[in-house]
Amino acid sequence: MRSFSLLVLCSFSPLLFAADVPGSQDLPIVPRMVDAQIVDYRPAAELERIYPLGSIRKISGQLRFDGQVSARGNVTSVTYELPSEHSSIEAFTAAREALQQQDAGLLFWCQARDCGESSLWANQVFGNAKLYGADDQQAYLLLRLAAPRDNTLVALYSITRGNRKAYLHVEQFEASTPLGELLPTSATLLRELKSTGELDFATLNSAPDETWLRLISRGLNLDTTLRVSISGANAEAWRQALIGQGVRAARLETGSAEGSGLHIELLR
Repeated sequence: MRSFSLLVLCSFSPLLFAADVPGSQDLPIVPRMVDAQIVDYRPAAELERIYPLGSIRKISGQLRFDGQVSARGNVTSVTYELPSEHSSIEAFTAAREALQQQDAGLLFWCQARDCGESSLWANQVFGNAKLYGADDQQAYLLLRLAAPRDNTLVALYSITRGNRKAYLHVEQFEASTPLGELLPTSATLLRELKSTGELDFATLNSAPDETWLRLISRGLNLDTTLRVSISGANAEAWRQALIGQGVRAARLETGSAEGSGLHIELLR
């Protein structure tokens, strides 16, 4: 089961929030880190929003990334300055775990230089200069909430600036129209597997699906040193299908984890 960083997240006395930006408030879905202060708050506003699904770069004056989610809806954002005893990646991890405890699904996750230039994330994506820092001290994650709130996205961005101040930016986007099918990147599946030790696909409870089969096999083949177990009602069918997609048989075992859907667990 995924762990939840309760030690660094919680609500405390009102005195804790005395330095917050006037009129600001936390987003209910992401608990605040102990002693963190809100330094930027933007209440719900209807906007056309683009969330990258890949490393960002600027070519001939234009932002470039491999994929994106683009929609119109209400956006609310909170930026926290973190206490000196906690790092930006610690806050990022705690927020991610809190959202995954609510069954939010990961769409894109990058860290450090894999994300591209911090200046582009800060100024072009989030429009918040406070978020500009060292490229190797950043992390970005886009998640989709579970049904019935599956038209809501949450973006997390953490950064440590050159002056050693650390920030966590949380943005909630509620789409005006259904978002439809959104798929994670293969690299994101691999990062989630290596970070949490497991992947759960509750809706994959029948024969192997070609789209998901390609995503999972590509993710596993991004690191050919990993071995995993596969559980679920159709575990052996998925195992054979992954072998057919080029994943070496020696890396795949049939597991015994209970539950619906497909479950992949990292073998240590």
